Amino acid sequence: MVHDSGMSPAPIIVSALFGPDDFAWLNALRRAHFPAERNQLDAHLTLFHHLPPSIEPELKQRLGALTRRRAPPAMADGLLNLGRGTAIRIQSRELALQREELAQAFADLLIPQDAAPWRPHVTIQNKVSPAEARALQEQLGHDFRPRPVQIAGLAMWWYRGGPWELLARYQFR
Repeated sequence: MVHDSGMSPAPIIVSALFGPDDFAWLNALRRAHFPAERNQLDAHLTLFHHLPPSIEPELKQRLGALTRRRAPPAMADGLLNLGRGTAIRIQSRELALQREELAQAFADLLIPQDAAPWRPHVTIQNKVSPAEARALQEQLGHDFRPRPVQIAGLAMWWYRGGPWELLARYQFR
């Protein structure tokens, strides 16, 4: 099956989309602290890392239905130590329930990473030494205050080993 790009299907990634102000804040943190030579992506909140391309039509239908609901409230509520990196933890009961709905629908197709409990976060630093990660967490921790973030929509992406290729985008009503 060939798609719009003329390339063969690839694994699908599903992410949440932030409102413009929250995206700008998170992306600025990522650009400032993620090693530039490794940073191929903008700031993102991944719901699923690797779904089979065969589910594309059903996934589009399900994401369209989910985004006909009101946008789920969310909070950036703390820093997360990734060992060799740093992330901003995102809490949203409603988004977690939507993700669980999708996980149940595609349960037999999930890789172990996507079947494991979801830890929603935006990685702003990765693949650095543990000491460098701890230093950033200490630096950011002085001024960090929990804040609401806008979840504006959901998106599907092809993953072909480099920057993600947008497949579809859905805005919450």
